Amino acid sequence: MTLWFLFGLMTAAALFAVLWPLARRPSAGRGGSDLLVYKDQLQEIDHDRAAGLIGETEAEAARLEISRRLLAAADAKPAGESDASSVAPLLRRRAAAVAALVILPLGPTGLYMALGSPDVPAQPAFARVKTPQGHETIATLVGRVEEHLARNPGDGAGWELIAPVYMRLGRFGDAVEARRKALALNGVSAVREADLGEALAAAANGVVTAEAKQAFEQALAEDAHEAKARYFLGLAAEQDGNSEQAASTWRALLAEAPADAPWATFVREALARVSGGPVAEPGPSASDVAAAANMSDEERHEMVRGMVARLADRLRDNGTDVEGWLRLMRAYVVLGDRDKAKDAAANARRALVDRPEELKRVDELIKTLDLEG
Repeated sequence: MTLWFLFGLMTAAALFAVLWPLARRPSAGRGGSDLLVYKDQLQEIDHDRAAGLIGETEAEAARLEISRRLLAAADAKPAGESDASSVAPLLRRRAAAVAALVILPLGPTGLYMALGSPDVPAQPAFARVKTPQGHETIATLVGRVEEHLARNPGDGAGWELIAPVYMRLGRFGDAVEARRKALALNGVSAVREADLGEALAAAANGVVTAEAKQAFEQALAEDAHEAKARYFLGLAAEQDGNSEQAASTWRALLAEAPADAPWATFVREALARVSGGPVAEPGPSASDVAAAANMSDEERHEMVRGMVARLADRLRDNGTDVEGWLRLMRAYVVLGDRDKAKDAAANARRALVDRPEELKRVDELIKTLDLEG
């Protein structure tokens, strides 16, 4: 409604600007008094020029204008005199007024109704330029970036931008080159080295090559906690046939993982692959921790016992989870239930009797916690 009100005001203003001159009556012819006035003005211009108040250019322009008015006044007819020639201009003025009344309101309104819509939200000009048109494909947009980089090969931010797009499109060779150029132009960092190693591994059909491994090791030299590099180095160990080293690498990574780490599930699946069984969640969720902060000591103790009981129930259904057994034994010891810790150790040994590697870890923890006998 506000939009249409503004349109109405704008139309009214346009009509007023057009009709006001058309509505004015032609002035009557000027008589001899006007001639005297114009002659006096010519003399004043000569006086001002002689006194140096105005320049010759300004004086000449003023003389021309006054001379024009002087001639018009001299030719003007006396007031009240008219002839047939004055009818035509009057008709033209009326026709122009009628046309303005019709065209100004209806013309823009019809054009807007055909091409515009008051229900479409406004959009900044910059956003319209940046928003891809409907007919543009991803390939077209990538092509534009590539044309830009061909003209500006030193644009490090551009190479950094297009590299992950290449990865998603499966253009791993191009991704490797983009990662290399981003490193060269933007400088070495743990993230860039890890990204290069990832692209190299993808280009080798998932195999962590020697060059990729070197990139991951360089990433850890820059930042020992770089998660992507640690995962791929575990994968390299698995591909070399060293499952124990891979599992150790991934366990350490999960132990330091933030509660909301998006890659934790992926790493747990990899660990389960080399461990021969599912890997339990590493501990209470973020919501559990937040709830525990507002509990009394007794309530918190009961909450922990409930979590331990759920873990024990799950292990009865799935006894191959060695990480779960280790956590259960530690939890019982912390709670002071050494008898339950010993029962858990005995149950773990029975469940893992056919898994010597996992059983070895259980025995080591039993000795560490002194749960023998």
